[in-house]
Amino acid sequence: MQATMLNGTPVKLAGNEVKVGDKAPTVVATGTDLGEVVIGGENDKIQLVITVPSLDTATCASETRRFNQEVNNLDICETTVVSMDLPFAADRFCSTEGIDNLTVASDYIDKEVSKEFGVLMADNKLKGLSARAIFVIDRNGDIVYKEIVPEVTEEPNYEAVLEAIKEAR
Repeated sequence: MQATMLNGTPVKLAGNEVKVGDKAPTVVATGTDLGEVVIGGENDKIQLVITVPSLDTATCASETRRFNQEVNNLDICETTVVSMDLPFAADRFCSTEGIDNLTVASDYIDKEVSKEFGVLMADNKLKGLSARAIFVIDRNGDIVYKEIVPEVTEEPNYEAVLEAIKEAR
């Protein structure tokens, strides 16, 4: 499985490749308060799981701000942005940027989210970071939308993501 990175240089992705129709794995990330954030599996709400390399980049910051605004009107959706940033840095980012409509979590300890969703960059200069990816998981725990953004410096297809959330209702 491949994505591309800066300037189109191929990057291999490691982990379990999940596809639309698969059951989403249930995994744990670390919250900004150092508590556990459970992602995937069955839930009372639709889940929007967003993986990004680092909140400390212009593209990741822009994407997180945009989803923070978009999900404000979607009370049917539980949104989690997962990066490899330390929880303290993620908390500082949320405070500075006014991120309060979604959960920000870190995958820095054992990269469980990235491995189980198959988005861990396995080579090149971004090795060990998460690819830019989006997963929409319905209440039954099924993956109903998946997007691995082909170029890590670009943002996802917001309209398609929001439409997938509405359809999962």
